Amino acid sequence: MLESRAMAARGSGAGEFEAVIGLEVHAQLKTDTKIFCSCRNRFGDPPNTHVCPVCVGLPGALPVLSRQAVTLALRAALATGCQIQPCSVFERKNYFYPDLPKGYQISQYERPLAVNGFIEFAAPSGSQRVHLNRIHMEEDAGKLLHEGFAWSEGKSGVDLNRAGVPLIEIVSEPDITSPEQAFDYLSALKAVLRYADVSDCNMEEGSLRCDANVSIRPRGGTALETRTEIKNLNSFRNVARALEHEIARQSAVRHSGGQIVQETRLWNAERGETVPMRSKEEAHDYRYFPEPDLPPLLVDRDWIETVRASLPELPTARRQRFCASYGLSPYDAGVLTADRLVADYYEAVVRESRNAKAASNWVMTDVLRKLKEGEQSPADCPVPPGHLAEMILLIDGGPSAARSRKTSSRRCGRRERRPDRSSSARDWCRCRIGAPSRP
Repeated sequence: MLESRAMAARGSGAGEFEAVIGLEVHAQLKTDTKIFCSCRNRFGDPPNTHVCPVCVGLPGALPVLSRQAVTLALRAALATGCQIQPCSVFERKNYFYPDLPKGYQISQYERPLAVNGFIEFAAPSGSQRVHLNRIHMEEDAGKLLHEGFAWSEGKSGVDLNRAGVPLIEIVSEPDITSPEQAFDYLSALKAVLRYADVSDCNMEEGSLRCDANVSIRPRGGTALETRTEIKNLNSFRNVARALEHEIARQSAVRHSGGQIVQETRLWNAERGETVPMRSKEEAHDYRYFPEPDLPPLLVDRDWIETVRASLPELPTARRQRFCASYGLSPYDAGVLTADRLVADYYEAVVRESRNAKAASNWVMTDVLRKLKEGEQSPADCPVPPGHLAEMILLIDGGPSAARSRKTSSRRCGRRERRPDRSSSARDWCRCRIGAPSRP
């Protein structure tokens, strides 16, 4: 599918141009409360059940910054190699929208929390790196509800449960040159945020959102040309699809002698195209000025080092260790370390089976496949790693184990049942992986 759209783009003149792409990723932080008040930060509750005067911006209500939110933002910044600024400043970003009751959003602009980071990821051509311009903190807006109520046909509702939920915005440099590279970058960034336990990165619930800025220039050029921003991107696959379409659209405009207009466009996934939304705002349109109710945020060295010491081994380091310690290929190591829970499960199997290659084959070909088919999380895998390790030891156990593999398993009972030589070890494991997990 990606190749066919790329071919279509080349046919419309895209071969004369190259893409310049920068991504803005908003990640909700896994805090207990909102960023400036004590209202709960929890998805899925009835509308407008977690609101207070601070959330809705009532006169006299004063924001108080959550230390937990700052700590999680620091974890994200350190995990992406950013430089932490000892003093950052919150500012008011002024604009009107029905789900923004205050008429402004508290964000950071001139002095963000962190700058100059990077995300590194494996690609067919080798390791690649996309640089980060900044990571800054801000509050989320509310949410418009267009369906689900008796009056939805003629009206939209406003749910302010999300208003004030803490966000970090991760702004990349325009280092990305293709939709495929954008997909790989986003996948790597998501893995880092989840390893660092900063965000659950659930795009279906809106806790990870992405806007894309894309322009084209003559191939081999260096100047940055007029860009468009694409919104309404609710999956990494749609990010790639939208970029492919927009690159082809801009190339066709340029090829026909037209000019690219700086604007914000929405991605229509059903029609597979971007459509104009509004002219693109510049910073001066938001009339930024320092938030008068919040002092500058001061982060000292002790706080930074405490957060740094609490970080786990991150995906790139773990992938490299899997290659060096377990003899895995870069591809296998990349698959196994993409999700922290999967990597933990694999290492638990290796510790007990002492067979890294067999463990990787089983986890990659059977465990992950069955979990995907059942739409289950690795945390819900019905086969404990110790049981899978026993099965691997049985298969490696010689002629009797070989005979057991030829036997049909008739005892795929409860989740707690362990593999033994009276049943087919391979069938046992496959039966258990396919079984639903118990509550």
